[in-house]
Amino acid sequence: MDLVTLKKLKPSEFEEAADGYRAAGDMADTAKDHIDRVVVAGMRKSLKGEALEAAIGELRKLSANFHYTQIECGLVSTALNEFAHDLDAARKELLSALDTAEASKFTVNADGSVTYPEGQPRDGSEAPAKGGRVGSLTDPTAQAMARQAANADPNPHHAVALAIADRIAHALKEATEADAKWAPKIRALKADDDLTVSLEDLKDAQSDMGGVREAGKDYLTSIGGPPKDATPQQNADWWEGLAPEEREAYLATRPELGGRLDGLPSEIRDQANRVVFEEKRSEYQLRLNSIPKPPANEWTWITAGSYPAKVHTDEWMAWDRKYGDDYRRLTASLKGMDAIQKRFDETGKEGLPEAYLLGFSPEGNGRAIVATGNPDTAQHQAVYVPGTTSNLEKVGGDINRMTELWRQTNQTSPDASVSTITWLGYDAPQSIVKDAPFEHYAYDGAPAYRQFMDGLDASHSGLGEPHRTAIGHSYGTTLIGAAAETGTLNADDVIFAGSPGVKVGHADEMDVPKGHIWNQEAEDDPVPDIGRWGHGGSSWRLGGGVFLIPSDEEAFGANQMNTGPEGTGPTGTTGATGHSEYWNRGTTALKNQALVVVGKYDYVTTPE
Repeated sequence: MDLVTLKKLKPSEFEEAADGYRAAGDMADTAKDHIDRVVVAGMRKSLKGEALEAAIGELRKLSANFHYTQIECGLVSTALNEFAHDLDAARKELLSALDTAEASKFTVNADGSVTYPEGQPRDGSEAPAKGGRVGSLTDPTAQAMARQAANADPNPHHAVALAIADRIAHALKEATEADAKWAPKIRALKADDDLTVSLEDLKDAQSDMGGVREAGKDYLTSIGGPPKDATPQQNADWWEGLAPEEREAYLATRPELGGRLDGLPSEIRDQANRVVFEEKRSEYQLRLNSIPKPPANEWTWITAGSYPAKVHTDEWMAWDRKYGDDYRRLTASLKGMDAIQKRFDETGKEGLPEAYLLGFSPEGNGRAIVATGNPDTAQHQAVYVPGTTSNLEKVGGDINRMTELWRQTNQTSPDASVSTITWLGYDAPQSIVKDAPFEHYAYDGAPAYRQFMDGLDASHSGLGEPHRTAIGHSYGTTLIGAAAETGTLNADDVIFAGSPGVKVGHADEMDVPKGHIWNQEAEDDPVPDIGRWGHGGSSWRLGGGVFLIPSDEEAFGANQMNTGPEGTGPTGTTGATGHSEYWNRGTTALKNQALVVVGKYDYVTTPE
């Protein structure tokens, strides 16, 4: 980079190009959403069978192309803005140095050296000190000697000219380094010339993201991130205060941040999390593909004494020692991701609204927050917390429970706007025996649940205040109880199903309006009675040593909802039994939950 080029350079031209790529990415995002939420949903209403599935399959491929276009355009836009930012800083430094030279009546030469005139000697001599020409040096020792010579020169212009030359050299150096840094990054943002978005394409996109993020870290620093330990409302205010190109920079290079910030619009969180989801899904699948399949002959029989015993083969044991843990972990995570994708693909099926991915991470036991319907515009919101053994691998069942609840609310109140949300945002106990008796899982996860509930307030854009229901199953009820015990729950109603105890001894301690705690205990559900001694709440009303759970009707003070069958014939309902049928289609348990979610309390039935 030379002086003339940097002086004439217009960083705004790169910013204008960035705006163009951002606009192209926005159009791709709009097209993708139109396909997923409008076209596919409409086709499900008019087609069925193989023709429908074939058409949807092709549309999914087109949607994937638009999504990939959005990701890459976002990276190009951000890279160009970050490049312009680096060049603009260098150019401003150069122009400032040139202005100083002009004000001092110095001449700046094409090579960056500075010619200075005669000057009045510092020692007071009458004869003017000789002028000269000075340039910046790169070697530290030579620089030090040059400064020493300038300070010793009786002409005071010498030292000023040297400082200007150093500033010019520094500006040119910064611009040259920016060009060298960004040129390969931007060249790498080039997609294959085909219409197939492969796993390798998404892996490259993830690599591109890392490269742009690392190269542009100074740009992101200059924007400033969300406040540390911010409330959801502070997150929302921070996001609202960003310029479009600044939002794009975070979505393109830090989607995991935008995806997890409570208070940001659901559309934004969904957009960010789907980028993380697609790239992690491709990464995990490629890693799984690189692992040899487990040997087919896993088991063999040996005779120990007079009895045969079934044991793993030596071949399988060798494979398991080398690959087993990674194979199982990747397989489990991908199973959960496939379940999330299945929910995306079911939009429009039986009138199901679009899905929003409000949180996602495959790390550890995994995180997934999936909404059926946009909570930002919904009149009624229901946030469900699953219980023991919940993790990313099994999240499909929890998502299905909330889709069933949404369908039931749609039958119960067709005109109501409802969003049902599966919140797997904590580390649930993974063992009924080893983990579930301990309370720390509930208390550890409670702050995140409260934060999410507060975030629904901060991001809501519909008319009026939304009606919000917290729903917990099994240990999930314990977490909701812990959240209410240690902070503000921010819910209008609470529904417990199969609760082992909620850490408080009475409904009035749940931080919701009086009379709005609801409980369900199905026939043959063993968990409530078993869990009482681990998670039941102390009741000061009944004296010390008494532990109550929501199923203790009069003592705890919760409204007990019927889970048994009601009526006969086509309009009747079936009963939920055991610990896992509270969301089965056609059950009284599901119907009563839906009535609470849409606020039709008078129609809720109680046990006989």
